[in-house]
Amino acid sequence: MPPHPSEPTIVARGLARAFGARTALHPTDLALGPGGVIGLLGPNGSGKSTLLRMLVGLVRPDAGSAVVAGVPLAGDGTAIRRRATYAPGELALYGELSGRDHLGWLLRGRERAARSRAIALAETLGLPLSARVRSYSHGMKRQLLFSAALAPAVPVRILDEPTEGLDPTKRGEVLDLVADDARAGRTILLSSHHLGEVDRACDRLVFLAAGRKIADETAASVARRARRLVRVAYATEADLLLAEREVGRLAGASPRREAGRLSVLLEDDDPRAFLAALSDLRVLPAPQSVEYGQISLQELYRELYGVEGC
Repeated sequence: MPPHPSEPTIVARGLARAFGARTALHPTDLALGPGGVIGLLGPNGSGKSTLLRMLVGLVRPDAGSAVVAGVPLAGDGTAIRRRATYAPGELALYGELSGRDHLGWLLRGRERAARSRAIALAETLGLPLSARVRSYSHGMKRQLLFSAALAPAVPVRILDEPTEGLDPTKRGEVLDLVADDARAGRTILLSSHHLGEVDRACDRLVFLAAGRKIADETAASVARRARRLVRVAYATEADLLLAEREVGRLAGASPRREAGRLSVLLEDDDPRAFLAALSDLRVLPAPQSVEYGQISLQELYRELYGVEGC
């Protein structure tokens, strides 16, 4: 039974999993969709892949429940996988098959049109479908799996690191195809450990750290909060020490020296007042560079959420 159009498409309640003594995912709640692209972000080991595998029934949860596209998680997850596609993070393909034949194998049991659509997607990405998969690069194999995952006419797609190993141009092409697919009303949950690769395509961002969900925000709200972080570089260590002292006296600024730059966390997400005050500090030399609005995932975790993300 498909979910009501206004209800979340992916729901998890207390979903948890441990492997021996190691807890991969602490009890986690999610309510995602309907529709749109949701980014699941976190460093390696944060629990992203475990969560995605549980949602499609490939890893059994120790506790909790899930419903995907109106289908409860039960047994081996076959019922969910009829309503959702999944592109794994691992690349375990049959090297002797041609790219074209491998798409057919990946899509066995799907509707006939899915294979034609997968071939068209793979050709759009420039894959040599007549060549054997053993000749493919890491990135080409990733794109082959992506083409298969985007082909069936299902309401949910779950993609584990779909841009991993791709050059910047291919990453952009893949994310553009994801955005186009979401405009058809699908709910797409994709994981990454690179904020800058996915924030352009995602409507919403869910952050994991050490197996715990630490934030669930719209991409726009994360961007606003990221603007609170300003980084200022100076020519010498002496200039940097002076800047740390002087900037620390400004209202609403919390400076810290890091990697040869001054990292300043502002109280306000509009940096213009701080930048004006910085330029008025005549005792300081002109900075070599000033950056704001750009933030790494590690900085985002530490500065905005108060945890170490890497």
